[in-house]
Amino acid sequence: MKCEETHAPNSNWLYVMLLSKKTVRMPLVTRRLRDPDINPCLSESDASTRCLDENNYDKERCSTYFLKYKNCRRFWNSVMMQRRQNGVKPCMPTAAERDEILRAVGKMPY
Repeated sequence: MKCEETHAPNSNWLYVMLLSKKTVRMPLVTRRLRDPDINPCLSESDASTRCLDENNYDKERCSTYFLKYKNCRRFWNSVMMQRRQNGVKPCMPTAAERDEILRAVGKMPY
């Protein structure tokens, strides 16, 4: 689904104009969760939500997606804690840095 984003003046809200001409207000917190530089497990989160939608919110059918998301969060949280201990800023690596880390590991660690 394609959309067009506009910022409200002096506001933490983002207005998203969908192709159907429907405007959706998105708070700053939601925008941050959708930002790939901030949320390293965005694809896992989307996959688990999509699974729930497709399976009529039957959580048992989506347990593998939930587990993958949980393992993703654990992995990146441990990376973030290690960077914080080493004094590296920002604590959470950017999307480009995360790609390099995953290439260095050689396989998906979660």
